[in-house]
Amino acid sequence: MLRIDFPIATARLILRPFRPEDVEAVCDYQRRPDVARFMRWEPRGPEDVRVAVEQMARETELAADGDCLSLAVVEPGTGTVVGQVELVLLSAEHRQGELGYVFHPAHQGKGFATEAAFAVLGLGFDALGLHRVIGRCHADNAASAGLLERLGMRREARFIGTEFFKGAWRDDLVYAMLGREWRTSTVRRSTSHAPETGTGTCP
Repeated sequence: MLRIDFPIATARLILRPFRPEDVEAVCDYQRRPDVARFMRWEPRGPEDVRVAVEQMARETELAADGDCLSLAVVEPGTGTVVGQVELVLLSAEHRQGELGYVFHPAHQGKGFATEAAFAVLGLGFDALGLHRVIGRCHADNAASAGLLERLGMRREARFIGTEFFKGAWRDDLVYAMLGREWRTSTVRRSTSHAPETGTGTCP
């Protein structure tokens, strides 16, 4: 079981569990069509966001297969929630996890998504001892694919026509990293924060 002392501080961000008062900030990006475009949900109104935040607020530990750790990403200077990151425990036996993220487009270009996702990879490999972490995204979501590549993850597959998604057949890209790759990653050793483009949404 992974239990974490919150908050988690990175160079420029705070990662912490969600709170009820985060609804307005989360609604500010989850209501946007450009954010929901590649998600499995449509743009959300305040009530749908409230339900989602309540669920994410309960996702604070990884104890069993299918558990999800969901964290709000906060800019310390303003206290603004700029996005969310998650780590799903796919298999405890086989030490498999999955990375996910959604960020507000207004905060793109600052490297925030890369920094927060990098911290979650560290939790998976260093704290939880995972052997493999994957990231999946819609094949048309260049911003999400670019983020996974900046993290040093390998593109392993493109699955064709995985589901009928918002009026068209969806293709998915699958990226992955192994623990041994994480431990020797030049990205891990780097202290730079490269600017990024796009909305940074996954899947």
